Amino acid sequence: MADARPTPFDLVFPSLAEERFPAIEAAVLAGNSDPRDRDAFLMLREVVQLVRDLRPDEGVGEGMDQLVALVHHVWLFWRAGTPTLTLTLPETTALVAPAPPPDIEGDTPPAWYAQLPERRIWAEVVPGSAHEPLDGCFIARAGDDTLRVLGVFGMRPDRMGFSVVEAAGARPRALGREDASPLFQSVMPGGARAGLASIVGTEELLELGWRAHMIAAAHSATARSGAAPE
Repeated sequence: MADARPTPFDLVFPSLAEERFPAIEAAVLAGNSDPRDRDAFLMLREVVQLVRDLRPDEGVGEGMDQLVALVHHVWLFWRAGTPTLTLTLPETTALVAPAPPPDIEGDTPPAWYAQLPERRIWAEVVPGSAHEPLDGCFIARAGDDTLRVLGVFGMRPDRMGFSVVEAAGARPRALGREDASPLFQSVMPGGARAGLASIVGTEELLELGWRAHMIAAAHSATARSGAAPE
């Protein structure tokens, strides 16, 4: 059996989580604030200091929002017990199919990581730059009908770090591309023939997160019923 692929949390945050996250947890509890409330999260001295420590010496400029989003998602993931769902290739194929997975009533963690097969879904994270593969998404509930989805792109052994993009909101309705091509159809030359998919825009990322949420709910419902997964 192949070794499990490390998540972004495994690569960057184990020591930081052990050293810094309990103090953040204590501060949130002391303030009686909603852990999902990012504005309240960013008011905490412990969070401000952690973000400063993670910021590179040259600064991050417009990337500060992404750094803050990453810290918040990873902390929520840690406090939920680091639940990770590794999607199979058939599940990933269903994830980006023209017809979305059916809505399922099932329990999912308040925050978790959906890890995808390597180099199957791609996106042009920075306009005009090379497309980067999606490793997976941190997914967190932001309200009863709202998700925060943080896509993690470009993880590879020869690179220090990775790219992140966040989308948040209710499930997109009547979502479509400007050129009328199907959602998640590859926009890379030869990508469709190779069985690859693409994310175009943050709304597609949000839709991907909601579809992954439905697959996780199906796993939960199957486990609760005791039925063998298909």
